[in-house]
Amino acid sequence: MRVSLIISTYNRPDALFRVLESIELQTQIPDEIIIADDGSDYKTKECVEKFNRSSTLKLTHSWQQDKGFRVAESRNKAIAKSTCDYLILIDGDVILHNKFIEDHLNHAEKGFFVQGSRVFLSKETTIRVLKAGLSKFHLFSKGLNNRKNLIYLGFFSKLFVKKKNYIKGIKTCNLAFYRKDCVEINGFNNDMIGWGREDTEFVVRLLNSG
Repeated sequence: MRVSLIISTYNRPDALFRVLESIELQTQIPDEIIIADDGSDYKTKECVEKFNRSSTLKLTHSWQQDKGFRVAESRNKAIAKSTCDYLILIDGDVILHNKFIEDHLNHAEKGFFVQGSRVFLSKETTIRVLKAGLSKFHLFSKGLNNRKNLIYLGFFSKLFVKKKNYIKGIKTCNLAFYRKDCVEINGFNNDMIGWGREDTEFVVRLLNSG
């Protein structure tokens, strides 16, 4: 199954660069990578172009004019450019575990979307990673919040998967679904402008569609 990785970003080329580095280390490289850019200045474009010159990854930069927080429309434009069966959405400051894509595909199932989790880095740890490069974190590393999400269970994670129809904890920083399911509900709602809940509204319509 072919997979698109869609990365939302806005004026954080330093973080985006580290995210792209983590994609290079994946055990399974996504078939296409689309940057959903909600109006960043030229520095993000330069970051994407620099990475395209130096990496085997090939990025598509989907940009729209900066008219305030319009991440729903930005994601829709990126999804429209995608060509793959399965879509994984992340935020532009989410550094990926090296089996992130592989694990998402192992958990993909017809009739379901997948909500993943994340670990938060402290401000000091974030600054260090942005300056010095990617780090390997373990359960007792300093500068981590909600560190239980760092526990990697691999194959056994399926024993702890919960299949539930509720919207608590929905967030597009780590969300995956089949492209056809997204198209059937007409994607994200472009009328939702400003920060927050466009992801919840999207998922409510997925649930209502069955």
